[in-house]
Amino acid sequence: MTADSGRRITVVLADDQDLVRAGFRVILGTEPDIEVVGEARNGAEAVERAVALRPDVVLMDVQMPDVDGLEATRRILAETDPDRPQTRVVILTTFDRDDYLFAALQAGASGFLLKNARPEDLIEAVRVVARGDALLSPEVTRRVIAQFSRRAESGVRPGPAVPHRPPELTDREYDVLVAMARGASNAEIAQQLGVSEATVKTHVSRILVKLNLRDRTHAVVYAYENGVVAPGV
Repeated sequence: MTADSGRRITVVLADDQDLVRAGFRVILGTEPDIEVVGEARNGAEAVERAVALRPDVVLMDVQMPDVDGLEATRRILAETDPDRPQTRVVILTTFDRDDYLFAALQAGASGFLLKNARPEDLIEAVRVVARGDALLSPEVTRRVIAQFSRRAESGVRPGPAVPHRPPELTDREYDVLVAMARGASNAEIAQQLGVSEATVKTHVSRILVKLNLRDRTHAVVYAYENGVVAPGV
């Protein structure tokens, strides 16, 4: 949903700092296609607001009292309503740490954004995840890959020993999934495969549907956790 669709993107802000929430509200309030419909001071309140208001997006802090942002994300995404689109979560934190990033993606978040990001980045993040895409840049993807590599080196296998090729995917869709998991952008995938970016986007959409994945973020996590690709390969 966008301004063009005639309906505003609804947002809930979850952060234990009043000034942070106020700042985000001011930034998002300047946009005609975005409406902040609720706020929460901890993870428990975030879950309550998300269930009651069914926002399109929750901007979620990681470190909050009672219930942290990661657990709140899990609880929100466990709530399903067949008559409404799934609420999507963007994790916001001051901590540029790979363990937070990895845990957020495993919890089901559709994006990860540092609080020192520019205001325009915050606005774009809301729009990106609201339209069903993932806020996962190639740079962030490569950090996910590095995290899986560390897990493998420490003896914790990120996926099956035998490489897995999802039988649901065509050869070209499989190639696209592998390229995504290795950190390639749509433009880079298009160049690698000799097709247009529009074609790549179509393949990505089909991959998500066939594998029952929410977005590109979870396609990357799926690829590593299920051994479609191996860290460092």
